[in-house]
Amino acid sequence: MTELSHVVFEDINAVPLEQLNPARRDRFANATELPVFERLRREDPVHYTPESEFGPYWSLTLWDDIRAVGSNHRDFTSTENIDLKSIEEKINLEAALQALGHKRRKNVGFITMDPPEHTKHRKAVTPGMGPASLARMEPVLRERAGIILDGLPIGAPFDWVDKVSKELTATVLATLFDFPFEERRKLTFWSDMLMCEPGRGPVKSWEHKAEETIKCYQAFEALWEKRRNEPPTHDLISMLAHHPETCDMTLDEFRGTIVLLIIGGNDTTRNTISGSLYWLDKYPQEFAKLKANPKLVMSMVSETLRFQTPISFMSRVANRDVEIRGKNIRQGDRVLMWYLSGNRDASAIEDPDTFCIDRDRARRHLSFGVGVHACIGSRVAEMQLSVIWEEILKRFSRINVLGEPERNYSNFLHGFENLNVIIPKG
Repeated sequence: MTELSHVVFEDINAVPLEQLNPARRDRFANATELPVFERLRREDPVHYTPESEFGPYWSLTLWDDIRAVGSNHRDFTSTENIDLKSIEEKINLEAALQALGHKRRKNVGFITMDPPEHTKHRKAVTPGMGPASLARMEPVLRERAGIILDGLPIGAPFDWVDKVSKELTATVLATLFDFPFEERRKLTFWSDMLMCEPGRGPVKSWEHKAEETIKCYQAFEALWEKRRNEPPTHDLISMLAHHPETCDMTLDEFRGTIVLLIIGGNDTTRNTISGSLYWLDKYPQEFAKLKANPKLVMSMVSETLRFQTPISFMSRVANRDVEIRGKNIRQGDRVLMWYLSGNRDASAIEDPDTFCIDRDRARRHLSFGVGVHACIGSRVAEMQLSVIWEEILKRFSRINVLGEPERNYSNFLHGFENLNVIIPKG
């Protein structure tokens, strides 16, 4: 495989700690972010960035601190958003939406609620992610995964992200929402539109982003009206429309919940499908283990979730003054829990910088979060990832990665825009 020839490497240890901005997006795009977090874990695990394009924020980089804050919704609220947008982004998107006659409101999906409101809204869709739902979904997903894989070209290069990762994720989302299957790729497209800035992904301009955001809202609002006038079914929209705690939710709450479900159902799984193939190519001895023992699929999936960490962080805001490792976090301060750093913390994970698919306690990672906001779709994601790899191993003995992928220009989504591969003939 070729290396990252376009990257200008910096001596991260030469940057004064007080000037270190761990959320700088270019490092994530260039795959040079991990040394930043290695230094912070060693020298300043509760780190304050006083000035950045995102405003001031704290960074937690150790496993124990991330778990402690993630489990403490009383002192650290989610109601002030869980990502990290620049001031410029917020202003530009609001102006673009207003120009279209749409006032931008606060995202109030249940991930940006605290208990008890969070508990009520989350409960409404929990059955859609539970054992009975998984049992209904698994044979459909397996059949569609087989169709995707059987349609791949042999002996010719193609983009794994587009042909497999996006396609499978769109299939699962369409199934969960009972969204028109022939329009399934709108779901991954809208996820990209919601998460990218102009010039990145499919977003051409702030006006383009605003237009597609409104189209997404309108499509799901139409589904909501349809489902609430029909008998209850097993899809997530119907569950929200008929559950007593959510049937009267506000329009803003509904939109926020849909955004959460689209993005949450897309990016974690999509980036892990791509990441698993990338890292198995980087570690051929691990691919050999997997082919020799397909029962390692679930362990490999968990190790990829840790090693790739598809969501880099989650953000909270302090409800009161709190001290962590001698640092005084003030009420109103933003705190980032860097999952991708906690997943490389040697005090919690043995030999954390090695990709090992038969690792003991492989499911011990932070990639699904902790506490009341732990990922509601974690079991769906694991099933999806396991099924696709079980079906891959039935069909292909080798899939070769052709050079380095283009990575997301994002400090939040930790994955690939593309991944060129070839399935050898014979």
